Amino acid sequence: MAEEAILGYLEKNEQISDSGNFAAERGFDHNDVVNVIKSLHGFRYIDAQAIKRETWVLTGEGKKYAAEGSPEVQLFLAVPAEGSISKDELQKKLDPAVFKIACSQAGKNKWVEMGKQVSRKVQNVEDKVKDLLLQVQNGHDLSKEEISSLKARKLIVPQTWKGYSVRKGPNYAPKRKKAATDLTRENLQKGDWKELEFKEYNFNAKGQPAEGGHLHPLLKVRKQLKDIFLQMGFEEMPTNNFVESSFWNFDALFQPQQHPARDSHDTFFLEEPSTTRELPEDYVERVKRVHESGGYGSRGYGYEWKREEANKNLLRTHTTAVSSRMLKALAEKPFAPKKYFSIDRVFRNEAVDRTHLAEFHQIEGLVCDRGLTLGDLIGVLHDFFSRLGMSKLRFKPAYNPYTEPSMEIFSYHEGFGKWVEVGNSGMFRPEMLLPMGLPEDVRVIAWGLSLERPTMILYGIDNIRDLFGHKVDLGLIKRNPICRLGIS
Repeated sequence: MAEEAILGYLEKNEQISDSGNFAAERGFDHNDVVNVIKSLHGFRYIDAQAIKRETWVLTGEGKKYAAEGSPEVQLFLAVPAEGSISKDELQKKLDPAVFKIACSQAGKNKWVEMGKQVSRKVQNVEDKVKDLLLQVQNGHDLSKEEISSLKARKLIVPQTWKGYSVRKGPNYAPKRKKAATDLTRENLQKGDWKELEFKEYNFNAKGQPAEGGHLHPLLKVRKQLKDIFLQMGFEEMPTNNFVESSFWNFDALFQPQQHPARDSHDTFFLEEPSTTRELPEDYVERVKRVHESGGYGSRGYGYEWKREEANKNLLRTHTTAVSSRMLKALAEKPFAPKKYFSIDRVFRNEAVDRTHLAEFHQIEGLVCDRGLTLGDLIGVLHDFFSRLGMSKLRFKPAYNPYTEPSMEIFSYHEGFGKWVEVGNSGMFRPEMLLPMGLPEDVRVIAWGLSLERPTMILYGIDNIRDLFGHKVDLGLIKRNPICRLGIS
């Protein structure tokens, strides 16, 4: 045992001058000896003084050359003693990583004649590089010039060796006496507590870190966004139904049944239950009519609308399906202006890559009131995004099946130094609103964006799979900073 050896040695000697030599002479691992010294020093059995030595050790390349020989000698030995060899043939005999270095060093040493044909200029050479590397490996000292030459070729690197010199401490004893940590019932019954030496309490020691829950970055950003909506007077919509019918997800939004988004390549359809059980029949009939032949100033799409398509169940592709339900419910009561928002998960059958997942979170806001215009939408967007810290906005015309006019939203990102798309917006079409039963002068302005993209920008995350999914590092969840969305 290293502890017994150290205490026993100090019983007869004044000090251990070098823990490294002490370990080597007795066949101990130096790390084990260092751990024992630290423990004994903590209980003041010994006094330890740290010592350091700068040494040189071989790099991986250096170790390879120490075993196989330097590149220049490998090249020299590959050249025939008589005659010559083509450079191409010579290259095949050597490791590609070695050949370039070997040509340079062998030519510099004037050992070979380099050209299309390679031949020897001397008959014998000495591998001084290998000899020096072996000396370093065996702990021998080299001259400054020899060190410099090996260092220049990145064959050696400096390493700091740490050890201790050791003397007797104020509590020295030839054998460590184990201090009791608890006063037990047996100690009291036997009375041996009087002879026990108890370990001192360390009142400055830190306790075990308290384990607790941690908020995911998405939840932090979501909470900040939710607070912004509430500050603006919005009411949160219930978004607890991930499964939705095609009717509410597509048809009620005036999205035609032949639209590409309704294809199985873009949407997850359910096998069981595959269809919805009930829909509001009078409303379904009005939606069917506006799809087939139009109305409310529209010509419709002019196709045969099929009930079986509308009945299909799916994983909702956007939270606008919830908005359509809320607006329909609003239309069934005496009209009152409303401001709604939602932040929840949606699903799309997309290829997974660093910026796309098959499920993500959508943020949606809408305002329903009489006489709203595009100017009102732009004003609300400036108010909303300024609270997110985005004061510079631009708008670009776009197309959506259920909004007209429609606009893509761009914000200038100071960090990126360019305009980036941050969301989509528009005014819901009359073909969507009027079949619900809303008054003709009621307009609905709406906008949406993803939750993941601003979160990735805020937390400097490059790959969405590092933010959401089974590959997320739990350390990120425990150590991520507070959300500073919109805080200057």
